[in-house]
Amino acid sequence: MKRLTGRGASLQTLVSGVLLSVFLLGCHVVPDTGRRSLALIPADQEAALGESAFSEIKQEERISTDREKAEMVERVGRRIAAVAEEDLPGLDWEFVLFDNDVINAFALPGGKVGVYTGLFQVARTEDELAVVMGHEVAHVTARHGNERMSNYLLISLGGVALDVALREQEAQTRQMAMIAYGAGATVGYILPYSRRAESEADELGLYYSARAGYDPREAPRFWERMAEAFEGQAGMPTFLATHPSHGTRVRDLEKIMPRAMRYYEEAQRQDP
Repeated sequence: MKRLTGRGASLQTLVSGVLLSVFLLGCHVVPDTGRRSLALIPADQEAALGESAFSEIKQEERISTDREKAEMVERVGRRIAAVAEEDLPGLDWEFVLFDNDVINAFALPGGKVGVYTGLFQVARTEDELAVVMGHEVAHVTARHGNERMSNYLLISLGGVALDVALREQEAQTRQMAMIAYGAGATVGYILPYSRRAESEADELGLYYSARAGYDPREAPRFWERMAEAFEGQAGMPTFLATHPSHGTRVRDLEKIMPRAMRYYEEAQRQDP
């Protein structure tokens, strides 16, 4: 094997140094689950990115004028965020209802949560809305946005390392290798991570909503209605999907329901 010199050696040194930093410094422990996650973006920069992106969305999307629904989103979100505060304190939480028929919600780093009015086609009560709000709050406290960005950074560094290793190969060979690397990273790492993060947010979010006094038994029923709402739409094969199937979510939630119910019953006892 030839020894790398010049630019190749410099790139290899850089990649090795960054990879070492990943294992030494770039970790975050996810609340409740205890999983160690990749978090290479500093917390203040992570929050700034989330705030900037949310500001752009508020300029591009129409904010709902439905006061009743907007107040419900704010009320449920704040109540769950108060419970989650001990896991990731000091966030500037913001909950906004957007006037859009899509059945969805999203969260950005730093405590920014958006809900689309279309979600109320499925979420009809505060307990049902809490299923979604808990899920989105959990994405924030688990720092899934940071982990996603960190994963892409790590994959990019891997691509640089591969390019350096193949520098003596023909252009077509290098191109095919990079395409295979990109596809393999997506199917073998990025998509499985995305599904795992969604399942993790389901679990942690259910605990948050239960501790906030919302009935966790609504969660499986909510996802069953979500399945009905999307019935007939073509779905991606599981290995290409970014989210677990609705059926998988229901089964997973049923498994952790006893623990969630203990949190809920404790919250009920503490409620004056």
